[in-house]
Amino acid sequence: MDNRPDKKILICTVGLPRSGKTTWARSQGYPIVSPDAIRLAIHGQRFLNRAEPLVWAIAKYMVRALFLAGHDRVILDATSNTRKRRDEWCSHEWTTYFKVFDTPAKVCRARSEAMGDLNIVPQIERMTAEHEPLEIDEMLW
Repeated sequence: MDNRPDKKILICTVGLPRSGKTTWARSQGYPIVSPDAIRLAIHGQRFLNRAEPLVWAIAKYMVRALFLAGHDRVILDATSNTRKRRDEWCSHEWTTYFKVFDTPAKVCRARSEAMGDLNIVPQIERMTAEHEPLEIDEMLW
């Protein structure tokens, strides 16, 4: 891990919904870019397919803006469950690390149900099936 003060580091979370990503991110003291928060700010819903390109463009600009504002660490609070999604966050502008949350799908479902958030359960199932573990060249935080 490169901890030079002049080095910009993006920490991308990897894990299912309700796996503890946001709780961890909030405890770190670094600025957080959250696609979920962007979605709510733009259209007031958890997901709207036609708005996704805008959501992700805003997220990318937010990361850049936070680095330009002088932050040396930024967290992307997203599921990042496939290699393709993770590769989108690798850049010559910063070093990307991944913080993995291996919370089992069963636990994530139970947390969702306990919160009365049954709408996310199908996404947990879908993302469990799609999940691609980190590869050897992906850096772990």
